[in-house]
Amino acid sequence: EIGVASTKAFVSQLAILASFTLFLGRQRQMSLVMGKRIAEELSQIPLLVKKILAKDSQIKKIAKEYHKFSNILYIGRKYNYPVALEGALKLKEISYVHAEGYGAGEMKHGPIALIDENFPTIAVVPSDSVYEKMISNIEEIKARGGPIIAVATQGNKKIEKLVDDVIYIPKTLEMLTPILSVIPLQLLAYYIGVLRGCDVDKPRNLAKSVTVE
Repeated sequence: EIGVASTKAFVSQLAILASFTLFLGRQRQMSLVMGKRIAEELSQIPLLVKKILAKDSQIKKIAKEYHKFSNILYIGRKYNYPVALEGALKLKEISYVHAEGYGAGEMKHGPIALIDENFPTIAVVPSDSVYEKMISNIEEIKARGGPIIAVATQGNKKIEKLVDDVIYIPKTLEMLTPILSVIPLQLLAYYIGVLRGCDVDKPRNLAKSVTVE
């Protein structure tokens, strides 16, 4: 991977950690049935990733709508909170847009004060155990006039009525959703960077590896 803002590394780390978790779980209390289910779902991830990559033109279109904004907020909960952080980091790195990744449960401790029609939010909201809480956060943002892009699970039509744009990801186990939900955010950062005329492979002031503290 020639790009300084490494994307494959993040996705690969998630897959490796999921495999390691499966191994540890089977050494302890995880049933054989559950272990096989996780292994099967994990083996399907490459195919599901290809389905997301096929949405390339849609993500590019959304990037055209949002590339002129100077600030963007990313929110997520539970497994997808780190995905919000990664999405914000990638946008900062390769498009030089100020972006913050925040735990959605912390919205009222600061970020909600910034929301208006000029401050978009990207919400990572798959159909999981914290879905309803994420919907509450989205409703709070819309009540303040903030534009919203949602990364949601395929088949969730309700979300379309609550946000401005939706990028769908295929359904998988909750613990594996970050592997899929992060890819649209990485692609969005890429296209916004290109539209802003940035060198997305070699961003200014960044290094592929950091050798000093």
